[in-house]
Amino acid sequence: MAGRLKAVKPELLKDNPFQAIGKEWMLISAGTSEYHNMMTASWGAWGVLWHKPVCFCFIRPHRYTFEFMERKPFYTLNFFDKKFKKALQLCGSKSGRDIDKVKAAGLTACRDRTGAVYFAEARLVIVCRKIYFQDIEPRHFLDPSIEENYPKKDYHRMYAGEVVRCLAR
Repeated sequence: MAGRLKAVKPELLKDNPFQAIGKEWMLISAGTSEYHNMMTASWGAWGVLWHKPVCFCFIRPHRYTFEFMERKPFYTLNFFDKKFKKALQLCGSKSGRDIDKVKAAGLTACRDRTGAVYFAEARLVIVCRKIYFQDIEPRHFLDPSIEENYPKKDYHRMYAGEVVRCLAR
């Protein structure tokens, strides 16, 4: 674990979201320090909505993390250095219903003052408060190729979260 995470204003983040989310991936974590789960994601966004800094994440209802997102008002997006790619692969391919992913991935769960769980090894943590959700509706796809992402018709729920804190190295 390299250095402590320090609070930083969202406007000062240097990360490129296309790289951080789409190429490096992130761990979405939800729940409490006693009972939580996380999943790897390569879809998401951050920006400004309703005059607030926000992050968007997408979770399919059959994912174990979905249950935790539905129960609690806060979630975290965790971004890691490249050396954690195998841990992210594990968290994206195994279910927390079957294994202790935190232990298996070699991560250390920490509790934010909001009660949200983040990981000490992350280089960037974005703590979000859910302010909106919407289920993806296939009849709204304007580009028919989007449907190719849903061969099982298991459409995501999109969560918009107000950024309440950013922690970075």
